[in-house]
Amino acid sequence: MRLLFLGDLVGRSGRTAVWERLPGLISDFRLDFVIVNGENAAGGFGITEEIFRRTLDAGADVVTTGNHVWDQREAIEFAPREDRFLRPANFPRGTPGRGSGVYQARNGARVMVANIMGRVFMHPELDDPFQAAEAELAACRLGEHVDAAVVDFHAEATSEKMCFAHFVDGRVSAVIGTHTHQPTADHQILSGGTAYLSDAGMCGDYDSSLGMDKEEPLHRFLFKVPRGRFEAAGGPATICGLGVEISDRTGLAEKVAPLRLGPRLEEAVPAFWRGN
Repeated sequence: MRLLFLGDLVGRSGRTAVWERLPGLISDFRLDFVIVNGENAAGGFGITEEIFRRTLDAGADVVTTGNHVWDQREAIEFAPREDRFLRPANFPRGTPGRGSGVYQARNGARVMVANIMGRVFMHPELDDPFQAAEAELAACRLGEHVDAAVVDFHAEATSEKMCFAHFVDGRVSAVIGTHTHQPTADHQILSGGTAYLSDAGMCGDYDSSLGMDKEEPLHRFLFKVPRGRFEAAGGPATICGLGVEISDRTGLAEKVAPLRLGPRLEEAVPAFWRGN
């Protein structure tokens, strides 16, 4: 199974680039399943229902989020009725929406996707992510209930991300980190067969501060006082994510490589997708 995960959409620039390029990526590389983190898609803060639906229309199978999930108040209204919209599973019981789901890939495979948020340096501090993962995996076992399982681990600390991945190694197909908006170079397959990346990066304008227009954050670093609001940068976006080949027999990862397309970073396409 061929899976593509795209990092946080940031603002109009990021979401438009994904909407324009994702259909071609699905067709050209015969992708079976696509996950997109959309928590910064609306001006850099949260996501609206229209943006969510247009992301699905472009070819995303699931949209995950993180700590900014409720920045647009309408998300509280549409989350309960959209099973392909995920918020972190370790929000307290009774929070609107869902933290995981099982979906059918284009090749017919059953794919479990879980959205879990870390606690180190994160706000709000949610329930224990390790116990949340344990509960999700107990209810939906790889190879028994599903053919593949992917976790979007939305967290700040690399140590927490790596320890989480080791905790679930061999029990999920991939753990892909989000939140920091900077793509890391540590893509690998862990000893138990789980693909891992500390952070997928963002889909947004990299001539920025994490997707935000750089002038306001720079001013705050220099003078320690705000001058205005953070605004999403509007320049040409670079799409960043991770490609994973998942065994149809075991549900574990066989190959993993980054995807980067756009004007700012060195472009990269998984070599195992070329020519197929």
